[in-house]
Amino acid sequence: MREPATPPLPDNDGDSVWPAEDWAEGPQLSGDPTALAALLDPLFAVEATPELGRSLAFVAVQGGRVVAERYGPGVDPSTTLISWSMAKSVTQAAVGMLVRDGLLDPDAPAEVPEWQERGDPRRNITVRDLLAMRSGLRFVEDYLDESRSDCLEMLWGSGAEDVAGYAASRPLEHPVGTVFNYSSGTTNILSRLVGDVVAGGIGRGNQQTTADFLADRILDPLGMRSGTVTFDAAGTWVGSSYLFATARDFARFGLWYLRGGRWGSEQLLDPAWIDSARTRCSIDDETGWGYGEHWWVRDDDLGTFWANGYEGQLTMCVPALDLVIVRLGKTPSELRPHRERFVQDVLSCFGA
Repeated sequence: MREPATPPLPDNDGDSVWPAEDWAEGPQLSGDPTALAALLDPLFAVEATPELGRSLAFVAVQGGRVVAERYGPGVDPSTTLISWSMAKSVTQAAVGMLVRDGLLDPDAPAEVPEWQERGDPRRNITVRDLLAMRSGLRFVEDYLDESRSDCLEMLWGSGAEDVAGYAASRPLEHPVGTVFNYSSGTTNILSRLVGDVVAGGIGRGNQQTTADFLADRILDPLGMRSGTVTFDAAGTWVGSSYLFATARDFARFGLWYLRGGRWGSEQLLDPAWIDSARTRCSIDDETGWGYGEHWWVRDDDLGTFWANGYEGQLTMCVPALDLVIVRLGKTPSELRPHRERFVQDVLSCFGA
């Protein structure tokens, strides 16, 4: 059952600040900047800490200005770092572009070649089912156990040359639309679909047309000059996992969603699409986190939603504070409680 996305996103009036090639810096607008500095400085002064492992980059943007920034040893503002599953949220943006163009109906069955035979129940899976991770497909999202993980097999095993084909070959495990199952394979099916629609039909997608689309519609308009995507041998962008960018460029993406799909004077993405992303429709049993459509949703009074990646990558939007937080690093999964505490501590430093 969907819950309304609350609170509303910050207003975009004539006084809104937008990043140019060089991003304006400014003072923190709420909370205690001294406390934030005391929290961040020890983490980035060393190679690693027992609580969080390696902290590579941190950027906080409030009111459209950079208000805090840190980099670990060997990392600087020009260093491109991997998104891991934060790329899923960029895939959601790419789908939204095609919906806005009238080229894709999110409530229609997804045109997936492997599901087209008469009587195949997977033909009923809609684009929105895929976005909400409620396709019903069997897929084990495990990052450690090679003997059972579909994710590892897809990214580095037998499915690596055709990640979408591997994911689309999975059988149904649950009735379509009934059970939440977080799946990198689901995102790669969507990524291939984006490539096919851009190229004009099922099976026509290719690396160049997809790369051009992502650059023309997302990366270049937002000024994400460092953004680089990685493709498999079949020409599909591995939209589950592979976007490389600087911390500031990930913050640009977060600001775009915080501003309801607007960038400067242009409405690049429908505000309703942003609201769909940040409206909770499932709860992950393992973490207790809420999930919308390829974005995670925090159960708080701030309206927090975020793109999340393996080893603690996050691009977090906090509407009530007009705040975007980017944290990039290498935090092992067993340290997740410490990372959760870190996020809470950062929000507290902004007055949450």
